[in-house]
Amino acid sequence: MLNKLKRAALGAHTPHDKATAASKPVPMPLPAQVRILMSQHIGAPAKALVKKGDEVFVGTKIGEAGGFVSANIHSSVSGTVAAVEPFRLSNGRMCDSVVIKTDGKQTVDPAVKAPEVTDKASFLAAVRESGLVGLGGAGFPTDVKLQPKDPVDTLLINASECEVWLTSDTQEMLNCADDIVRGIEAVLKYTGIPKCVIGIENNKPECIDLLCQKTKDKPAIEVKPLPSVYGTGAELILIEKCLGREVPHGGLPAAAGAIVMNVTSVSSLGKYLATGMPVVSRVITVDGDACEKPQNLIVPVGTSYEDVLNTAGLKGGVTLGKVVAGGAMMGPAVRDLSYPTTKTTSGLIMLSEATAQPPQVNPCIRCGRCVEYCPMGLEPVEVNQAYAARDVQELGKLHVDYCFNCGSCTFVCPAKRPCTQMMGLAKAFYLGEIKKGGNK
Repeated sequence: MLNKLKRAALGAHTPHDKATAASKPVPMPLPAQVRILMSQHIGAPAKALVKKGDEVFVGTKIGEAGGFVSANIHSSVSGTVAAVEPFRLSNGRMCDSVVIKTDGKQTVDPAVKAPEVTDKASFLAAVRESGLVGLGGAGFPTDVKLQPKDPVDTLLINASECEVWLTSDTQEMLNCADDIVRGIEAVLKYTGIPKCVIGIENNKPECIDLLCQKTKDKPAIEVKPLPSVYGTGAELILIEKCLGREVPHGGLPAAAGAIVMNVTSVSSLGKYLATGMPVVSRVITVDGDACEKPQNLIVPVGTSYEDVLNTAGLKGGVTLGKVVAGGAMMGPAVRDLSYPTTKTTSGLIMLSEATAQPPQVNPCIRCGRCVEYCPMGLEPVEVNQAYAARDVQELGKLHVDYCFNCGSCTFVCPAKRPCTQMMGLAKAFYLGEIKKGGNK
């Protein structure tokens, strides 16, 4: 990481729009059908285990992990498989999907029962069987993450939830604190990691107080309040702020002695160990200036965006201009509302036509705000020039590969330039050239 990180990791002060922070999750009406993707994670897609006409139940394994870096997939509903067919993902790639017509009963699969865990091997096997992945958005298989090559001394729980509008992690902490603690203790016990730090932004005092209360007699677990600044939830920033360590360039968190898990991920692990129920539904925040009833909904995995949005409703007299999947800063715009939710879907933001209109772009005034507020200490202006010249070596010197597309540079730019998009293009170009053997 850059030497100036500790000075430059400012991050943007985004609006604290958390209108649903006190909205206890409620189940949405069961959809008529779900489409469950076999690729909801980093790594190889799962291989479908069912065929048209098969009966499935809640928790039935319908997809087998397709490799070491992959994850099992389970049915979120009970009903009948209507089709197993290819589906185009948001990144343009194709993968198999399982379409299930629901029967309205939500019958739980008889095979769902708490796993028997006695040692590290059985613990990792249980985590793999659960299909758990990083629920903060990345979707990295958890069983793989818990088998690092480097020695690790800290489990770091990411509970910052710094994205605008999203409050699903907040509600997870308020309603499932015991599950969070159970999941943490299991990881520490079976992996041999000696301590855990839970990083929570200080704009969530009720979460901090509750988890402090739950862990007051557990010396291995520390709750660490963090400054309320956008970007805190990025792994490298979180490690620096919580542990005072820097991850080596190109390295994983384990290279700095840490494993990072999202707070909802570790809570889901705690639930699975107690019940045997894998991640078949998740809390999704539905909000935005076009949303009639902003709320947190418990949504079966595979439910279409359209069904979720219809539950929340559109404000009267408002034209829906755009839907963003995830947080308003990093989430992509949705092209097709029939797209299904996945394990990693944390929010759907409904923006009015007026809000969705892109601002007028003006020339760069060289103010340096994009540099000042980049949480990684990068220099978007210099990166832009190097990218325009297709200078691979200079892009490497500028550490463009550290960009995680947080959106801070565009947010603070007074000229409203698409800095984040440019950084994304520059990073993709750089990594593509390096993969081809270009000059690093």
